[in-house]
Amino acid sequence: MNSEPEFTRIDSFDQIPAWITRSQLVEYFHTTMKPYEDKPDDILRALEYAFSPERGGFLVLARIDETLAGALLMLKTGMSGYVPENILLFVTVTPNLRGKGVGRKLIEHSIEQCAGNVKLHVEYDNPAKRLYERIGFATKYAEMRLVR
Repeated sequence: MNSEPEFTRIDSFDQIPAWITRSQLVEYFHTTMKPYEDKPDDILRALEYAFSPERGGFLVLARIDETLAGALLMLKTGMSGYVPENILLFVTVTPNLRGKGVGRKLIEHSIEQCAGNVKLHVEYDNPAKRLYERIGFATKYAEMRLVR
């Protein structure tokens, strides 16, 4: 890694920089999060949620040497207490930059940008789980879902 990542916080669709389109951003999340990726339509809906004045959240882009190095989407839950105020919904780093500290810096920078507690969901076999634990995330509950 030649230099430190530069972070850009984005709070609405009109703040997305000219060097990346909305569809490129969705595709970046979709392709770089594999094998834990979400569907492009779900990623777009999450961005719409974040940029909705009624709901809220923000996007942080990390760039190194004019190249997209990572991205993170943080959503406000509208709650506090038993449900943290924020959910780190998506975080991804360009594959050839993984293991170089970009993800950790991106997460720590983004946590500083929000008020209140932060939760995230991670698959048990995701190698990033160790990074989240080193940052300070801890398992509190087992998530259970009823899928219809």
